[in-house]
Amino acid sequence: MVIPAKDEAGNLPDLIAEIARALEGRVFEVIVVDDGSTDETPKLLGEMASADPWLRHIRHPHSCGQSASIRTGVRFARGAVVLTIDGDGQNDPKFMPAMLEALDQGSPDVVMVAGERQGRKASFAKRYASRGANALRRGLLNDGTRDTGCGLKAIRREVFLELPYFDGWHRYLPALVKREGGRVRYVDVVDRERRYGASHYGLWDRAAVGVLDLFGVWWLMRRRKRIQSPMEVFPDGK
Repeated sequence: MVIPAKDEAGNLPDLIAEIARALEGRVFEVIVVDDGSTDETPKLLGEMASADPWLRHIRHPHSCGQSASIRTGVRFARGAVVLTIDGDGQNDPKFMPAMLEALDQGSPDVVMVAGERQGRKASFAKRYASRGANALRRGLLNDGTRDTGCGLKAIRREVFLELPYFDGWHRYLPALVKREGGRVRYVDVVDRERRYGASHYGLWDRAAVGVLDLFGVWWLMRRRKRIQSPMEVFPDGK
């Protein structure tokens, strides 16, 4: 379980407790990547990690962004499957078992399960902008995804590490997974109100960068050439 978090001291205790309940009976670890927080997040995580051995606190000395935080968490993770969830508490962990089940019951080429939000809790402007951005992305990338902004995702770690990385890459994970030949399944999840604090992401700054990222991913998908089932050939021909 990887949680990117910046200044989320008010939201993390309840969120981590919900994750522990949702994953009860499973072998798991929770990695919180503290992205240069300036509030009580470092102190809080230090106290919580000392009480719960399955909780790990990884810290960026300064803020690097959500994509970098997720990538750091994946690199530190020890499980075969990585779940991601936003640190603001708007994603509900109760949907994680359904996502893991969808991954387990899928065919071998199903390597990712993504949440798609229902009843999104955001301002009208953000919802309107998100709807337009999603439509543009689907039309250009043909990734079959209605909502890439949901932080709830389950991906096999070995595939995660093969994906081309860039800042903002977490918004294009379904397309990048399909670029590697993997399939994606989807689970509807219910969005929640943020309990404490405020969003760290603005509307227009994301839009400006997102257009460049979108065309960058389009270029990456067009330039991918898959190698079909390579085999090592030994001197005796076997």
